[in-house]
Amino acid sequence: MSSLQCPTTIILARHGEATYESPTWQPEGGCLTPAGRAQAGALAERLAGRRIAHVWTSTLARAVQTAEIAAARLGVSVTTRAGLREFEVGDAAGTPLDEDPFADTYARWLEGELDERIAGGESATEIVGRMSAVLDEIADQHPGETVLVISHGGALRLAVPHWARLEAPPQRLTNCATLEVRADPDDRACVAWDRPA
Repeated sequence: MSSLQCPTTIILARHGEATYESPTWQPEGGCLTPAGRAQAGALAERLAGRRIAHVWTSTLARAVQTAEIAAARLGVSVTTRAGLREFEVGDAAGTPLDEDPFADTYARWLEGELDERIAGGESATEIVGRMSAVLDEIADQHPGETVLVISHGGALRLAVPHWARLEAPPQRLTNCATLEVRADPDDRACVAWDRPA
């Protein structure tokens, strides 16, 4: 079997623990805490025997930092893609971080109401579309290889079940938890999901 026929193994991970510069929801921001940096290093250690070919990441700082730490330890390069970003905060920008202005809309998204949107932000259809486009690009570029993708808990929980076969979306993705998907031209299936402490 040629490499063009071999599936791509895509390991999708949430970024490490982050701290935020602003006490309110903002479209940008978030830098890894010392614990987050340790989580990123531990992610690389867990994947050390997997022959990771490349690391892809969201453009948000907390994801880029996670990707760079993991990639340095794995000895591979990093590519950023805006399509892997967390969902936009829209009109909720400026809302205190201890409030969750997205809860109702996000719950409807998980129930399949993909055309609902956060005021001033994206619909789930748009989020799934942009995430799926990047994941397809990654699968196409790495036939027969294993790659690491760093993204965000909300976007991953929403998009992965629509992009790959997954019995039920995870209730929560802890920092640096992973979902593993095997992708080939005919099928995409989630084959593993871990929950590190």
